[in-house]
Amino acid sequence: MRLALVLLVLAAGLASLAILGFSLWVRLMPADTAQWHVAPGPETRTGKPNDYLVLPEGGDRAAPVFAMPPADLALAFDEVAMAAPRTVRLAGGPDTGLTTYVQRSRLMGYPDFVSVEARDLGDGRATLAIWSRARYGRSDFGVNAARIDRWLEALEPLAQSR
Repeated sequence: MRLALVLLVLAAGLASLAILGFSLWVRLMPADTAQWHVAPGPETRTGKPNDYLVLPEGGDRAAPVFAMPPADLALAFDEVAMAAPRTVRLAGGPDTGLTTYVQRSRLMGYPDFVSVEARDLGDGRATLAIWSRARYGRSDFGVNAARIDRWLEALEPLAQSR
């Protein structure tokens, strides 16, 4: 009986160490900027169900049109993204036209990458191309879509009808 209890405690300890090690690995693994900082487009899709693409035409959702130049739209989007919890910029910035953000899940710290490009439509109008995708796994339970829909909803007062 004692041997079984000792083995059970030892197994639980090893399992805890494995979970802790994996959690640290997920949080500390560096992101290759060249791999993740890319302009969104239909050719960039991973083929996995854990990404979400917003484009002016095509993608999973049509991008709204905004009555402002692309530089102002990029700044407005950056304010919304950076206000989201556990979100940082990986590369670029609103002044470069292409920004990639990393938002991590609350519990395990899984990173999702969001690349955003403000595109000029002329006549003082702009739109967005957004690609949100998970680094690990195949399913994200709709997290990427919900995030981008929430961020676009925050920008809705700036949008105009097509």
